[in-house]
Amino acid sequence: MKIRIPAAASVMLIAALLLAACGSGEAPAANAGESVTIRLMSPWPHIGSLQNELVERIIEEYMDEHPGVTVSLEALENELYKDRLKVLSASNALPDVGFTWAAGFLDPYVEGGLFTPLDDLLEDELGGQFVSGTTEAYEKNGMTYAVPVELNIVPVFYNKDIFARCGLVPPQTFDDLKEVIRRLNEAGVTPIALGGKDAWTLSFWFMYLVDRVGGADLLDQSIAMSRFTDPRIVEAARLTQELVELDAFHDGFMGMSNEEAKAAFMAEQAAMFAIGTWEVPNYTTNPNVAESFKDKIGFFPFPLVEGGKGELNNWIGGPGLGLFVAENSKVKEEAKQFVAYFVKIWGERAVTEAGIIPATKVNTRSVHLPRMFSDLLNELRTANKVTLYADVQMKPVAAEEHYTLVQALFGGAVSPEEFARRQEMALIKSR
Repeated sequence: MKIRIPAAASVMLIAALLLAACGSGEAPAANAGESVTIRLMSPWPHIGSLQNELVERIIEEYMDEHPGVTVSLEALENELYKDRLKVLSASNALPDVGFTWAAGFLDPYVEGGLFTPLDDLLEDELGGQFVSGTTEAYEKNGMTYAVPVELNIVPVFYNKDIFARCGLVPPQTFDDLKEVIRRLNEAGVTPIALGGKDAWTLSFWFMYLVDRVGGADLLDQSIAMSRFTDPRIVEAARLTQELVELDAFHDGFMGMSNEEAKAAFMAEQAAMFAIGTWEVPNYTTNPNVAESFKDKIGFFPFPLVEGGKGELNNWIGGPGLGLFVAENSKVKEEAKQFVAYFVKIWGERAVTEAGIIPATKVNTRSVHLPRMFSDLLNELRTANKVTLYADVQMKPVAAEEHYTLVQALFGGAVSPEEFARRQEMALIKSR
């Protein structure tokens, strides 16, 4: 199996899973025996999140095992978390430990000297713990500035009951998808839940169409070479707008957040929802979600575009969140020890307790897994390519412009040609 993630190195995923504001210098560490508080910030809010529940259990156990250490948790919704991270970095007041995304997202924090290198953990406590290729996603200039806790891909989840009532099956081609959308609309069912207010979810649809039209490497090469006006990218943008014109999404979807779109799908108000596998717990193991709903949910890979070069086993995704330690933390060594502990326990329990695919090697041979989880692991094992999210690959300025442009594309405010031209200009400027 070969899974390539340009700009983040190759990820040999399931083989390993199944086998087993700049600072002014380092602040002084706490004295030996002194009580310390480690501030941790996470993008998993408290309500209804198995990830957050697992984080809280790890914190409790760590404090039980380490008297004198208090871990203080601040949990925020995804977009609020990103905003707060920016605000805190501007005042050099980052938490001691926090979560970050890979590749381009890291750049301003690394360039600003805000994250401390964690290579010593990889050489010591966490040596050999990670799936091949995952830690490279957090490397800059030969040093590793975060350690990953998860892997994700983006399937299209769907409500099997709604499909059955409408006499539908998962689409294999883009033309099939358009027919599914037409028939769902005729039946008075919203085809796809999508939160356009959070632009990164819009990007999933565009990215998949780039892959299905132009093949596995087109998007990565276009970003790396700052050449976005390729006719195949323009065609993908045109097909994106075709979905909007077909009324594929909720009325007013551009004003909806991803959380609102998620709620609509879980309330069975839409037939499909393309989102990362971090949502799989809600379809498998989350005790707060009715079993009757879980039984209705399946998934399928993004359909092929007839005449295109993409493949069904090409996915959008890659290493997800990773843990960083703030360079200016006053308890840096204690924070690193907590990170090492967290990663080990998370890897041991993520699969069985939360249905999460961790970035560490896990022996799942003797573990009973929900069918969907097993099926997704199989998809990862046989994947041809996992393309890292476009916004994560891009440098922050270009990524922000990507959010603006993809919203304009879905909203009909730019033509496909203008979308491609302006994204290319943003990539060139951000070099």
